[in-house]
Amino acid sequence: MKGIFERLRNGIVKENPTFVLMLGMCPTLAVTTSAKNGIGMGLATMVVLVLSNFMISLLRKIIPDAVRVPVYITVIASFVTVIEMVMHAYVKDLYDSLGIYIPLIVVNCIILGRAEAYANKHGAILSIFDGIGIGIGFTIGLTLIGVIREILGNGTAFGFQVMPKSFEPISIFIMAPGAFFILAMLCAVQNKLKLKGANRHVKGDGGCNGDCASCPMKEAEEKEATSNG
Repeated sequence: MKGIFERLRNGIVKENPTFVLMLGMCPTLAVTTSAKNGIGMGLATMVVLVLSNFMISLLRKIIPDAVRVPVYITVIASFVTVIEMVMHAYVKDLYDSLGIYIPLIVVNCIILGRAEAYANKHGAILSIFDGIGIGIGFTIGLTLIGVIREILGNGTAFGFQVMPKSFEPISIFIMAPGAFFILAMLCAVQNKLKLKGANRHVKGDGGCNGDCASCPMKEAEEKEATSNG
């Protein structure tokens, strides 16, 4: 159970593919013109990630190393095709909005990366939850970017008007540069929060204690103490 929660936390926080690993930037920047697009792409990617992780973990002992990556891509492409057909049949509007970026899930480096880094080395259950954690982290990232861009660019969120009628939409936020602005802003906020946590020298508070042998902060403090002495 501890391993399952660790996998979920890892994907959502420690190795968030959008804000920490900076993977899958193509759909992150391209489809997040609205919150609906962001959550749709995130969930589609998560389903493919979970299914491909599960299948690859089951086959990991019989896949020859020489054809490992082609097998991964074949497995991923099969699941992407199924997801694309399901979306075309049941969520046509979302399917039309995401367009070419649905089949491009096949070459999303997040999915191939998790197959190589985790599913290829671990059992099916942990691989499933690794896919769920990374998928949720990716979905949160895309949805958050999409919500902010939609509010600033259209005054709506998930299609509902949230800004007053006097609000003048800032159209650049639903254009390509807007995606870079919002992503940079959110990454800066995350880095600021991480730095603030690392600077807390209080034990048990979840921050860095500054007592690691190779800690840069400890070395800086020692140099400062030496110069002052």
